[in-house]
This record gives sequence, C-alpha cells and structure tokens, in this order.
Amino acid sequence: MALAPVPKLVLGSVAFAIFWVLAVFPAVPFLPIGRTAGSLLGAMLMVIFRVLTPDQAYEAIDLPILGLLFGTMVVSVYLERADMFKYIGQLLSWKSRGPKDLLCRICLISAISSALFTNDTSCVVLTEFILKIAKQHNLPPHPLLLALATSANIGSAATPIGNPQNLVIAVQGKISFGKFLIGVLPAMLVGVVVNALILMIMYWRVLSIQKDEENPVADHAAEEEVNSHQFSPARMSHFSSFNSQEWNARIESFNIQRSPQPQVQILRNRSMASDGEIDRDFANTLDSRRNSNASKEDPNGVPMPSQTVEETNLSKADANTIVDKPIEAHVLLTSEEKDFRSVRWKYLLWKSCVYIITLGMLVAMLLGLNMSWTAITASLALVVLDFKDAMPSLEKVSYSLLIFFCGMFITVDGFNRTGIPGALWDVMEPYSRVNNASGIAILALVILILSNVASNVPTVLLLGGPVAASAAAISPEYEKKAWLILAWASTVAGNLSLLGSAANLIVCEQARRAPNIAYTLTFWNHLKFGLPSTLVITAIGLTLIR
Repeated sequence: MALAPVPKLVLGSVAFAIFWVLAVFPAVPFLPIGRTAGSLLGAMLMVIFRVLTPDQAYEAIDLPILGLLFGTMVVSVYLERADMFKYIGQLLSWKSRGPKDLLCRICLISAISSALFTNDTSCVVLTEFILKIAKQHNLPPHPLLLALATSANIGSAATPIGNPQNLVIAVQGKISFGKFLIGVLPAMLVGVVVNALILMIMYWRVLSIQKDEENPVADHAAEEEVNSHQFSPARMSHFSSFNSQEWNARIESFNIQRSPQPQVQILRNRSMASDGEIDRDFANTLDSRRNSNASKEDPNGVPMPSQTVEETNLSKADANTIVDKPIEAHVLLTSEEKDFRSVRWKYLLWKSCVYIITLGMLVAMLLGLNMSWTAITASLALVVLDFKDAMPSLEKVSYSLLIFFCGMFITVDGFNRTGIPGALWDVMEPYSRVNNASGIAILALVILILSNVASNVPTVLLLGGPVAASAAAISPEYEKKAWLILAWASTVAGNLSLLGSAANLIVCEQARRAPNIAYTLTFWNHLKFGLPSTLVITAIGLTLIR
C-alpha cells in the first residue's frame, strides 16, 4: 500500500501515538486525562490535522458494534439484578473439596460466564467473592486471582459477545454467532483445561497447604461472610424487582409479624387503623402498669408483697379487654401474608422472565439473526418488562466505553489512511499466510506482540482487514479461519502481562480495593505465569481452530 504524503503521514502518526500512550498509560503525569478522553483527543487530532474529513470520521464509527456492545451491557445489568452472578459465585463454594477443586471451579465457571456475559463483567462480580473464599480457607489469593483473570480471557474467545475485539471480528468478518462458536469452542475448552493444569503445576505446593489451626468460630464467621456476599450495587429497590437482600429482609419482617407476641404489640401494629388512638392509649397504660409491676418483682419473676390488689385486678381486666380482639389481629396477619405471597410471586416471575429473554437472545444469535439488533431488542424487552423508570438500570451501562470505541474507530481509521499499517503488512504478508503452519505461527506472534503493545482491540482494527484480504485471496474458507485466528490470538494474548487485557486490570484493581481482604496482584507475579501459559495455550489453540 502506498504511503500518504509526508505531512499527513507525520501528523497522523503523532495523533495515533498520543492515543496509544493515553490508552496504555491513562494516568501519565503530563496529561492524566484517561483512556476515554485520550481516544477522543486522538480522533479530534485526526480531523484537525486533516488526516480525515469530518464526514470520513463519522463514517469510521461502526454503529453495529456499538449497538451490540450497548445491548449486551444492558442485559448484563438486568441479569445482575436477577441474581444470576450470585448463583454463579455460589457454585464456587458449593460442596468444595479443597483448594485444587476450588481452582478448577474458578477456571471453568469464569470461562463459561465470560463467554456469555463478557470477561470484564465476570471479573468485576467474582473477584471479591474469590478473595473471601481464599480468606475462609487461609489460601494465598494470587493463584486464584490468576485463574479468574486468565480463564475469563480464554473463555471469552469462544463467542462474539465474550469481549470487544470479538464483536469487531464478528461484525466486520460477517461471521454468525453459531459459526464463531463452533470454530473457537474446541480451542477454548482445551485452553481452559491446559491453563488449569499449568496453574496446578506452578502452585501445587501452595494449594496443598492445610490450615494450621482449626478455629470453628473464625471458620463460621468467614463462611457467613462468603454466603452474605453482595456482588455489586447495580440493583434497584422498587416493588416489582426486589434483590435478594431486600427479599430476605422482607421475609424476616414477615416472620417477626407471624411470631407469638404480647397482645399489646398487636394493638401497636394496629395503631394506624380507625381505632388507633384508643389502642395506643390503652397500650401505653398497660405498658406503664407492667413496668411498675416488673420493678416490684424479684429476679425470679415472683411478685413482691408490695404489689397491690388493685394493680393485679387492673392487669386482669386489661388482658380480658385485649383478648376481645383476636379476630381483627388474625385478619391483619392474613393481609400481610397475602401481600408477602404476592410480592414473592411477582419477584420470581420477573426473574424467570429475565432469564428466558436472555436465553432467547442467545438462541436468536445462534440461529443467525442480526446480533446487534437482537441484543438491543432483548435489552429493550427487559426494560419494558421491568415496568419502572429505566434510568437507574441504564446508568449502570459503561457509556465511557462506548465513547472510547467511537474515538478509537476514528483514530485507527486515520492511522490506516497514513499507509503505515498497510506498508508493514506488505512486508509481513508473504510470511504470514494462513494456509501453512509457519505462516500461522508468524501471524500469531505478530498478533501477540501488537496486542500487548497497542492493546487487542486496536490490533484487530489494524490487522483485521489486511489479514482477511490476504486469506480471501487463497479461499473463502481461509478468510473465515483468518478472522478466527485473529480472535483467538488477540484474546489469549491478554494473558501475557497484567497490562495485556482490561480483565486483568479489573481483577487487580478490584482485589486492591476490596475492604478488609485487599490484595495486590503484582506485574511480575502475573508475568511469571502469564508468559508460559500464553505461549502454550495460543499454540495448542491454533491447531484446533476450525
């Protein structure tokens, strides 16, 4: 590909370099504006430097990818409200048989949940839960956190909705959900197993350490902390969609109302009725009498001789008056019970509908329907089904990520127009063809390096078109295989270092900020495992891509 004129080439490279620095190091001292603002700055510079016209910049934004990303994020918000991720987390500790069993569960569950709900979401909701389990069993957290982050990345490679770069590949390569899944699933399954085996080998001694002392009280407290774990604040507390904590509180309140109480308390509960003032006055009188009587009793509850006959008679008369109202108290409890059952069934029905709609979305994608509009339709169906103001749920969507993608699309398209990526690919293309093993190995190595230098999504945007065009010159089947190789290598490349994937950074930050159980996953701890694991799993997976 011919290079652009020198001014356009230099200015476009400067704009892309600024974007790259702010995307990889969002808090650089000289311009700590973050990734989202950095992508917009890069896009703006591409237009100001006239690398792109304003119309070309708007055309560079891929709306189907943004629509698919938005729809899946909204669905994830409603699944979180419906306790889906709570159930996933509970599978980690259910009948656990030790540290090694726990590690294998983390690898499997994080991989599956990432394939269906994106790797970033899985890491956000499971990191703190895993730290609590590690605390409960006196285990070092770093092998478990490594299992979560790396398995989430590997698992996300299996579906177009598993991570952002797969969204780009599925849309630009026009690969259906089903074909994508069939092509990468074998590599994903084997990759998860190999990843777990490498973790077991490297941390076998650490995972074999038993508790030094058994402390039943501490163990019980840790178990209660795990069982009561709340996964995220993305929950609304309106009537038709109680979360699990609100629901438990409602049950407890109802049980208290049903438990045997002094009749005085029943009268207090009826203080809002039409005869409330009479009941309240009477309850206060009886309380004052009982308090005075209690002060005249000995510690065993035997009345002191100073108790007068008048006080005893009054207490009996008061009690007889109270007993005259059992039917009204029964009606009150029956009303509360009906309200309890009504709310319970509404909540269960709503939650079941959330799961059914999500399953319908996945089935529709498997059948080959447009993935972007399918995700948007499912998200709007959940909004309508909730029958409440959708703003609290929509506020949980990461709009900064959507804006980041817009700026990145413009910036990468501008850099492509400088001719530099095309010229570099012209040099590499004869050695990177996907119809022979050496070509696949070289292509995968290039993807691994670029994904850790420029991040995986920009790598896919830069290499996707040229790699697909080179493979299409061989045959249409090789074009599809080239896209899937790009998806696999760019995703697994995220496991190489702590900075290779957003999921890794999420695990690191979530663990560092976790209250009372904070843990810092260092760059070298991750690299020591990530380097051999990434090279081995990438190589094995490439032989299984269909």
